[in-house]
Amino acid sequence: MKVADGPALAGVDQSPGDVVRAISDTLPDGLIAVDGRGLLAFANLRAEEILQAPIGDCIGRPIREALPLWDSEGRPWWDVANPWTALHTVKGHREKLLWTSDGVEVLATARYLRSAPREPVERVVVALRGAVARQRAERDHAALLSTLAHELRSPLTSVKGFSSTLLRRWDRFTDEQKRLIIETIEADADRVTRLVSDLLDVSRIEAGRMHVRRQEIFLDPIVAKHLRRLSSLGIPAERIEVVVCRPIPDGWADPDRIDQIMINLIDNALTHGAGKITVRVEAGTVDLADGAAGDPRPACLVSVADEGQGIPERLRSVIFTRFWHGPGQRNTGLGLYIVKALVEAHGGRVRASNGPNGGAVFTFSIPVGDPTAGALGAGDPGAARGLVHGHDHTVAGSADHPRV
Repeated sequence: MKVADGPALAGVDQSPGDVVRAISDTLPDGLIAVDGRGLLAFANLRAEEILQAPIGDCIGRPIREALPLWDSEGRPWWDVANPWTALHTVKGHREKLLWTSDGVEVLATARYLRSAPREPVERVVVALRGAVARQRAERDHAALLSTLAHELRSPLTSVKGFSSTLLRRWDRFTDEQKRLIIETIEADADRVTRLVSDLLDVSRIEAGRMHVRRQEIFLDPIVAKHLRRLSSLGIPAERIEVVVCRPIPDGWADPDRIDQIMINLIDNALTHGAGKITVRVEAGTVDLADGAAGDPRPACLVSVADEGQGIPERLRSVIFTRFWHGPGQRNTGLGLYIVKALVEAHGGRVRASNGPNGGAVFTFSIPVGDPTAGALGAGDPGAARGLVHGHDHTVAGSADHPRV
């Protein structure tokens, strides 16, 4: 009688041992089994891949010779754990980072099997996982904590210093000097707030709880607001250029999230780019390629370009990943990761490229038209395209779709 079926069992004689071996070879984790005498009894193919050694050829040999493992203190793990003499209440070991004699890092979890309570251990089953991905994640988190400490310490030190100085020497400052100090404190407080907001957004993205509240928006006033923000920060007006290619389709998006996208991209250009920064707004398609890349839906396109060194092609696929930052740069590596998540939450796309004369160019698309008006849009080409405003077109706001 067959005990299992499926592609993994093709050509298997269907004896219980063959079935177990065939199924174990499909597992994503390595699996080894040691008998009650401490001899290696079983090892699947994944175990050999993780250990980077032909351990299957060592069946029947003492496990201490077939697979010597060492803990973080340099002690032989099989001697430290010693399952065969452990108390009968010990049922196994939780996941632990171990090293092989060749320096391969593995995560091992052990389970001790007894025929009955208080009986000797008859079999030890060990599950193995590669440690490279987890080690990389731990390094990323450690680097993030270090960066966050630096990013928080700088503005908090400034806030503490300026506020203490202002309190102790209030009468010595002119009104203009007091105003400058208070504006500096406010700017540093805003910096800390943005950092905390970025961390909260990352947690929402990873939990799949990133939501956008769409409404009809007009990008002209949003771009103008950012120009005023940059001016208030002391950025020379001649360093920022805005190009609006009318007519512009009116998008349906969350204005607060669009603000966040613009802030991250412009601040990224100011921090890592050079020369003049050009913000360009125009009509296009969601796929950023006039429909040639598979999504011809009409969209509003926004690009932020600088005149710096640009982005090497090999890095364009990784700059939107979490915690990534360029060599020698010290930042959280969250800004572009959040930009990508917010754009995709709107149903758009974002890409990084280099301009014709050098410099980085970040472009994102926001689909146009009311996403809830699917039935209407199907019969009304204008609804699918979205409303258009420009020199010869005006659109009145309403209670349901106010101008932003």
